[in-house]
Amino acid sequence: MFDALLELFPTLALLAPEPPGWGGNLLRGLVNSLQIALGAFGLGVLIGTLGAFGKLYGGPVLRDLLAVYTTVVRAVPELVLILILYYALTDAVNQVLVGMGYPRIVLSGVAAGIGVLGVVQGAYATEVIRGAILSVPAGQIEAARAFGMPPLKLALRITLPLALAGAIPGLANLWLIATKDTALLAVVGFAELTLETRQAAGSTRAYFTFFLAAGLLYLLVTLVSGWLFGRIEARARRGQPGATGGRG
Repeated sequence: MFDALLELFPTLALLAPEPPGWGGNLLRGLVNSLQIALGAFGLGVLIGTLGAFGKLYGGPVLRDLLAVYTTVVRAVPELVLILILYYALTDAVNQVLVGMGYPRIVLSGVAAGIGVLGVVQGAYATEVIRGAILSVPAGQIEAARAFGMPPLKLALRITLPLALAGAIPGLANLWLIATKDTALLAVVGFAELTLETRQAAGSTRAYFTFFLAAGLLYLLVTLVSGWLFGRIEARARRGQPGATGGRG
């Protein structure tokens, strides 16, 4: 079967996992993309959770600072933010360190990518989680307070579990955005899927073959992610009114 496809489409041999094929490079780029996306998504959810609670229950100064953060990050294109955070912020930190007598730091591509995209994800996650918290029935929170539940335990046992089901669709979209935003890291030389695809296509001139393969890999990630988040949402909605057993 595969031999027949090779006869019809000889450029498919370029996708072989071993040299002279470039399939191994594409798979390595996909792993790098998922590594960055997972780290950035996790960091973004953490920032978003803290930011949502800060916006809802923090003091006026904290709320204003978080409003500036979410507004600026959502207003400026991701590519510009990546360049600012990756180059300008790193240079500013190194200048401060040198001025204090400490050596300069060199961030790895993975750490820098996770940090940059995590900050971007955090701004969007803040609004997603804030909206989900606001959807929690007030009676549930009032009942917990009436029993004397402290704020931290109230957040962990009541607010966040009930808000989870409402936040999952938005967080699922943010995850998919994270997987695609990793392509922007190609501008700073990180070897994710898009950069590996461009290098393979440029070396072989088989642009259609490689970009089609990359598109199929991204589609596969999207389909698997949709199924997984559907399962998570179904589990989170168990026992709630209107639960239908998920969409996946």
